[in-house]
Amino acid sequence: MNDELLRLKNLGKTSAQWLHASGIHSLEDLRRLGSVGAYRAVRARGFRVSRVLLYAIEGALLDIPWNQLSSDHKQALNQALDCPPPPPDTPSSFCEERS
Repeated sequence: MNDELLRLKNLGKTSAQWLHASGIHSLEDLRRLGSVGAYRAVRARGFRVSRVLLYAIEGALLDIPWNQLSSDHKQALNQALDCPPPPPDTPSSFCEERS
């Protein structure tokens, strides 16, 4: 099987299947959506995944093992995930911190 996602760090057979089922088939798809967008797409398909998938996707995009992401980096990802998704066809951005 020639699956581009399986050649990326952190992504195994199951995570690649979740991504494919969510319409994500390539590194370019991952880059376009970003780790938060890809994670949201998987969750929207009804898969019950942990935040480790979010970190794994981010690590895949950065070409590093997910467990090498710093605490601050993971916290920023979690904050971005907690923001409402941006409207279609607009660049994603971090929402402002709530006080």
